Amino acid sequence: MVTNAASFGRSGVHDFIMLRASAVVLACYTVFLVAFAAFSTPLTYEAWHGLFAALPMKVFTLLALIALLIHAWIGVWQVLTDYVKCVSLRGVLQFVFVVTAFAYLASGILIVWGV
Repeated sequence: MVTNAASFGRSGVHDFIMLRASAVVLACYTVFLVAFAAFSTPLTYEAWHGLFAALPMKVFTLLALIALLIHAWIGVWQVLTDYVKCVSLRGVLQFVFVVTAFAYLASGILIVWGV
């Protein structure tokens, strides 16, 4: 069996499941934030700070950030695999994306836990 080291998962089925699971996490996070904004009156800095200072919200936010990065990586990998035929260019683009994703993850962790 041939495995691809650039794929996030071990197979297409695994990538499919990871894509759907990350989409569910992102949908739940979005619905929660929209509901909070809709039902929190008045929506002030103190309300947002209180929300994001709570430990469950920090964990939920980091989970959503990780889900977003997984979702983006699978999508970028599929697009690059399908449309960029030059292996060296595809490798460079994947490397740039991975470095950018880790930078986003690091800054997200610093921002969320800095509240």
